[in-house]
Amino acid sequence: MLRVTIVWGCLMIAFAAFAADEAGTYPRRPVRLINPYPPGGASDPSCRLLADSLTKAMGQQFVVDNRGGAAGNIGAALVAKAAPDGYVLLFASGTIFTINPYLYKSQGFDPQQDFDPVANFATLPNVIVVHPSLPVRTLAEFTQYVKGQPENTLNYASNGTGSSLHLAAELYQKMTGTRMQHIPYVSPGLATQDTISNRAQVVFHLLPAVAPQVKAGTLRALALLATTRSTVLPDVPTSAEAGIPGLISSNFYPVMAPKGTPKAVVAKLNREINRALTDPVSFSLMT
Repeated sequence: MLRVTIVWGCLMIAFAAFAADEAGTYPRRPVRLINPYPPGGASDPSCRLLADSLTKAMGQQFVVDNRGGAAGNIGAALVAKAAPDGYVLLFASGTIFTINPYLYKSQGFDPQQDFDPVANFATLPNVIVVHPSLPVRTLAEFTQYVKGQPENTLNYASNGTGSSLHLAAELYQKMTGTRMQHIPYVSPGLATQDTISNRAQVVFHLLPAVAPQVKAGTLRALALLATTRSTVLPDVPTSAEAGIPGLISSNFYPVMAPKGTPKAVVAKLNREINRALTDPVSFSLMT
């Protein structure tokens, strides 16, 4: 029994030394950072910024790999089933972990069981934007305008049923007693494009995805669904300032690794991601 205990202890020491060595030399080859949404979506700027930061900090290429479909669950399933060695990571959307159980079960994984959390990179607020042709400039004017139209006359775009864009719009309608027609798209980029082209009149989108269009004048922002204003669009009032306290909506973007990834590798990634967040350029995307 003593001999078994000694052997087992030696094995544990050897494993710990191996894990520490793995963390010390990690990464030794390029790392795939899976974005489970198509290019051009709300998470794409933050994901690519993180990949660039980690590439510079860790001396290996972090490659963004867009794997859209099934509201993010196809890309998430790919990471859940990958080898737990730190070379395939997920730039996840919080909605993958909180909604759409049918979708993730259909992809053969469980978001609550199949990942190790690495770090939370961003929490992004939604902002209400409309096509500039609408005769409204404030959230109060928009609400009155919607109430003055036949029910379901106005179209609002989202990147799919159950997404944060969809839920933000549903929350607004519940709080204001309005009804609009939901038009789900396969990607947030298409939702943005069709709002710009006036096929949809409004979208409750994540801030980084529509800030450039608001600044260019192709979309008009009415309110930020957050408790404080954003430095990205400082002239846009919060929902409380616009007259609807409690209309708060955001999405968080954690970085996840397959379950069983060495703790030392996870810790190293955590340190570097949190260091990236001190970059003023990174921070400006999220505030």
